[in-house]
Amino acid sequence: MELRRILLDGYPTRVVVDGDSLVARDGRRVEAAAATHLAPVTPSKILCCHLNHISRVREFGIDLAPAPTYFHKPVSALNAHGAAVVRPSNCRYLNYEGEVAIVIGRSARNITMADAVHYIAGYTIANDYGLHDFRDTDAGSMLRVKGADTLCPVGPGLVTDWDFRNKSLRTSVNGVVRQDGSTEEMAWDMYYLVADLARLITLEPGDIILSGTPAVSRPVEPGDVVSVEVEGLGTLTNHIVEGPEPVSDEVGAQPTATDEVLSTAMGGDWEFRGQRRPEPTPKDALPFPRVKPKFQS
Repeated sequence: MELRRILLDGYPTRVVVDGDSLVARDGRRVEAAAATHLAPVTPSKILCCHLNHISRVREFGIDLAPAPTYFHKPVSALNAHGAAVVRPSNCRYLNYEGEVAIVIGRSARNITMADAVHYIAGYTIANDYGLHDFRDTDAGSMLRVKGADTLCPVGPGLVTDWDFRNKSLRTSVNGVVRQDGSTEEMAWDMYYLVADLARLITLEPGDIILSGTPAVSRPVEPGDVVSVEVEGLGTLTNHIVEGPEPVSDEVGAQPTATDEVLSTAMGGDWEFRGQRRPEPTPKDALPFPRVKPKFQS
């Protein structure tokens, strides 16, 4: 079964997919193509796996870690099917990352992999956009890189009876396939990720776990239309727009185009891939905002 949330006569409404139509509990019906979608769930947190697809690991020419690592996207980044993803006007490296999203159905803490299935409500599609202009300062936390407003579209719906095994995952830009992967290339499956995170973090109903992306994440431009299609889950589509205002230069880290930024944004297309590692950016080479640190030496 596939469940969605839409605006129906201006009110957030849960609906069930019935062919090309969406049906509310009171019987009202609307065509899916004409509906204004909302994110299918309202999470208390969005947790994301860094590297999971082997094609992505090989693209970067690195060794797989013994266990997955994670980062956090604030819930204010949540976005929906059909909505705009905003690239600030002074940023250049906004990358798509098509993924499968796990949705938690019951409170989970200290569970086994074997029991994880009982704590999953279902699955949906996500596009884990990253604003890599900020990789120099947020590479560890990924807070601004992955957490800016609009950078986490999920949907269109929550599918409750989906088997994640051996499913295709494709991301297209303007109709051209850019990412072409499968859930079979994941180093750690959905049950592993849920059990791992629940060792230390209580997962609540509606919480979202992004499970990682295949190779060939690349920058997109304002005007581009990006679609993520997952076998059995449907297609999540968004369009890129340019924000009317640049990221402020009064305070905070500023967008850059250093080795750290370019090597991540361009992936296997980075001109030095396989020749050398990205050179770290000296702190004094990073642009300062207009308000300087109080104790700048």
